[in-house]
Amino acid sequence: MDSYVIFEIVSMTLLVGILIFDLLLVVKRPHVPSMKEATGWVVFYVSLALLFAGVLFVMGDTERSFQFITGWALEYSLSIDNLFVFIIILARFSVPREMQQRVLMIGILIAIVLRGIFILVGVQLVERLSWVFYIFGAWLIYTAWKQAFGGEDDGGEKDNLFTRMLRKRIRMTDEWRGGKMRIEYEGHRYFTPMLMVIIALGTTDLLFAIDSIPAIFSVTTDPFLVFACNIFALMGLRQLYFLLGGLLDRLVYLHYGIAAILGFIGFKLVFHAMEANDLFFLNGGEPITWVPHIETWHSLVVILAAMVVSVVASLLKALRDRMRGEPAELPVIGAVEAELDESGHYRLVTARGTSFARPLQLDRTGDGVKIVDSAGNIADPEEFDRDQLLNALDADLDSEGSDVVRRDLDETDRA
Repeated sequence: MDSYVIFEIVSMTLLVGILIFDLLLVVKRPHVPSMKEATGWVVFYVSLALLFAGVLFVMGDTERSFQFITGWALEYSLSIDNLFVFIIILARFSVPREMQQRVLMIGILIAIVLRGIFILVGVQLVERLSWVFYIFGAWLIYTAWKQAFGGEDDGGEKDNLFTRMLRKRIRMTDEWRGGKMRIEYEGHRYFTPMLMVIIALGTTDLLFAIDSIPAIFSVTTDPFLVFACNIFALMGLRQLYFLLGGLLDRLVYLHYGIAAILGFIGFKLVFHAMEANDLFFLNGGEPITWVPHIETWHSLVVILAAMVVSVVASLLKALRDRMRGEPAELPVIGAVEAELDESGHYRLVTARGTSFARPLQLDRTGDGVKIVDSAGNIADPEEFDRDQLLNALDADLDSEGSDVVRRDLDETDRA
C-alpha cells in the first residue's frame, strides 16, 4: 500500500468524523451562531483545506497538491452561488432562524451524496469516452451564458414543479414544529414545511451538481481529489451563510464572475476534448494539435481573478451608491412577487427574498412606517412591489392604514 492510498484512507476517515461531529452539533444544539462562532468554523475549514494541500505537497506530490487547490477554489466559488439559492429557499418557506442551521446541514449532506454519485458515474464516462468532454464543455458554456445574460433564475422565483405538485396532493401546514416533518391535527396527518424545504434543497443540489462535477473534471479526473474538492468546498458553507449575512445582497456582480469561471472552464474542456479527439468526423479521428493547452495554474489564476474582480466591483458599486444616497442595487434573488398559500392568502415576497405572511400589519413606533407580518418579519414598504403591497393592505387594514403606506411610498418616489 503506497503513501497516497494511506493518505486517502486517513483523510477520508477524518473528514467523515468531522462531518458527523458537525451534524451532531446541529441536531443536539440548534441555534443561530454568533459572528465569532461562524468566523471560527469558516477559518477552521479553510485551514483544513490548506493543510490537506500542504500534506500532499510535503509528500512530494506537487501536481496533485496544485490540482486540489485549483479544484477547491473552483468548487468553493460555485458553492457561494449555491448559497444564493439556499437563501431564497429559506426565505420562501419562512424557516425559523434557530432551524436554519439544521436545514442548511441537510442541504449540504444531500449535495455531498448527489455529487458523490455524479463523480462515480462521471469518472467512468471520462475514462471510457473522451468525447464526453465536448458535452461537458458545451453545457458549461451554455450555463455561463444563462448565468450572465439569462435573467432571473426560475428556481429562485417560485417553488419548483415537483413541490407545487406535491402541495396539491398532500395536506400541508405552514406551521413549523421544530424538526418534525409530519404532525397530526384533529385526526388528520399534515406535513410541515420541513418536508418541502428538503425537497427544494434536494432538487436544487441536483441542478448544481450537474454544473459542478463537469467543471471539476477540467482540473483533475482523480476521483479521490474530485470528491475531496467538493467536500472541502461544502464544509463550512453553513457557517458562511451566517457569516456573510446581508453581504451577499451587495454582491450584485458576483454572477458575472461565476459566469466567467464557468465559461473559461467550458472552453478548457472543449480544448481538452480536441487534444484527445477520436471522433472520426473531426480531423479524421486524429487529435487536433493546434488548440491551446491550458495548464492547471492558468485555471487557478482565472478563478481567483474572476472572484476578486466581481466582489471588489460589487462592493465599490455599493459604496458609490451609498455616497450618492441611492439604495444599493440588489441581485436577482427572491424576486418581488406574491405566492398563494394553502389558506388562499397571498404571501408577499420582498426584493431580499423574505416571505411575509398575511395578514400584514403596520409599525409606526419608530421613524417612518414599517410592514410587519405575523411571524415578526419587518421591512420598509419600498422593498415590496407597490401594487401587490397596496392591494394586500387594502384587504388587511382599514383605508387609513393603506393610505399611510401610499403616502409614504409617494414621498419616497419624490425623494
